[in-house]
Amino acid sequence: MNRLPDLLKSDSPLISIEIFPPKTEKGDELLYETLDTLSKFEPKFISCTYGAGGTTQTRTLELCQHIQKTYEIPATAHFTCVGSSRDELIAWLDKAAAAGIQNIMALRGDAPKGETSFKAVEGGLSYANELVSLIRERHPNMGIGVAAYPEKHAECLDADLDLANLKRKIDAGADAAFTQLFFDNDLFFAFRDRYEKAGCAIPLIPGIMPITEFSRIKRITEMCGTAFPAELSARLENVQDDSEAQLEIGIEFAIAQCQELLENNVPGVHFYALNKSQACQRILEALKTA
Repeated sequence: MNRLPDLLKSDSPLISIEIFPPKTEKGDELLYETLDTLSKFEPKFISCTYGAGGTTQTRTLELCQHIQKTYEIPATAHFTCVGSSRDELIAWLDKAAAAGIQNIMALRGDAPKGETSFKAVEGGLSYANELVSLIRERHPNMGIGVAAYPEKHAECLDADLDLANLKRKIDAGADAAFTQLFFDNDLFFAFRDRYEKAGCAIPLIPGIMPITEFSRIKRITEMCGTAFPAELSARLENVQDDSEAQLEIGIEFAIAQCQELLENNVPGVHFYALNKSQACQRILEALKTA
């Protein structure tokens, strides 16, 4: 009962956490402390990203195994098309299945560092829907999550085309769609209306990134093309020399954002934790109390 479709059948909203493989021993220590803290909230799953160009694919599986063994929480391994032929993708999938991973987050992936656009390697795949089809073909019982973009993918020029691309991933066999971070709930609700009208029937789960540092979130939103509320930006600019004040504003905003989403019947919330526990811990405590 650890597959994504089963986890979504719960009467309570699905709460999930996303982490990434650290690059240093100190980063490992911080991550394990974060997992110790956030696992106590019993998230339905913890996902682990797959580094640019597949550079952390082995660590991704190792961390997923650690999560399942240590915390007895289902893990979801990120998986991209980048830098791999179809045969190499199949080999990784088989390895993941052998390691006990039952859920995959299927993504096209970003262009490798130094390149301006994504290009499939010879014998590789070009789109996430092709990756979903490959997973379904090779391991039909895998749970599969895919990405959704309330404000469209940064590389896509047209919102309707972007939604059509998402529909292709769903039709290929995805079980749930998880959104890129956003800070304007109205944009999410408008996207959800379009999503449902387009015949997208799988759960649409909002992705939330708590603000812990204004300069960092500015870089991320600019890279992703995510709108940032002017009022929130002004509040953070006023305390840009006070890291504690930035954190408090970010937590306060995220709590209100999540409460409004849950009041409007979202099936869950996916938290981009950035390997830190403090913000997510306080948000989850507030939501649990509410």
